Amino acid sequence: MSLKNRHALVCGASRGIGAATAAALARDGVAVTLLARNAEALQKVIQNLPVVKDRQHDFIVADVNDTEKLQLAVSEKTAAHNVQILINNSGGPAPGTANDADPQAYAEAFRQHLIADQVLMQTVLPGMKTSGYGRIINIISTSVKEPIPGLGVSNTIRAAVAAWAKTLSRELGTHGITVNNVLPGYTATERLDEIFRHQAKRAGRTLDEIVALRQAEVPLQRFAEPAEIAAAIAFLASPAASYINGVNLPVDGGRSRGY
Repeated sequence: MSLKNRHALVCGASRGIGAATAAALARDGVAVTLLARNAEALQKVIQNLPVVKDRQHDFIVADVNDTEKLQLAVSEKTAAHNVQILINNSGGPAPGTANDADPQAYAEAFRQHLIADQVLMQTVLPGMKTSGYGRIINIISTSVKEPIPGLGVSNTIRAAVAAWAKTLSRELGTHGITVNNVLPGYTATERLDEIFRHQAKRAGRTLDEIVALRQAEVPLQRFAEPAEIAAAIAFLASPAASYINGVNLPVDGGRSRGY
């Protein structure tokens, strides 16, 4: 499981699953570069990361929607140390049905997720090839297996990212690079709170009622903590997962009904 002397770029790392993933990787000896829009939040995350011997953690302030500046910022910041682990993670589109969504919402989500993922992959890929080690891990959603009601734009875009990742896994395997997706179930984050508030409003119910209903859908009868999702991500980033490639890994407490 040792990841000593490896370097990871973790997107969406200012909070939630991204911040928890940065901490999990740092505990395994990885030097982490965090990426998000909020410099103050990133500084707080860095201050709480485990120290890695002979290396320093760093961060990049960037907006994944501005792909030209994103590519430049990542290139400059990671030039001194190749990135072997890329964690693609970005906040999901606003809740709402597919038929009501503005077409522009699909275009914006496509740029924020798939286009940004493509730019980041192409930026760090040469370093992965040089290192002979690469892990591209996309944090997406269980919706790629079962579309989630009320998340029309998100369901669509997450499925596109899953197909992109599967294609890459077949193209990059010969370079010792694996590409996998982690599909978080209900996880105690601000994003989940936003979704449940939207559901409560549409259903004319209280937030507590929606939370109780959703917990009842999970065989473990609770929501995940971000650290539990991060543990699965850290495993896929490790040498122990060297023969796992092109999979969608649900980490959802058994909520998904499919195999």
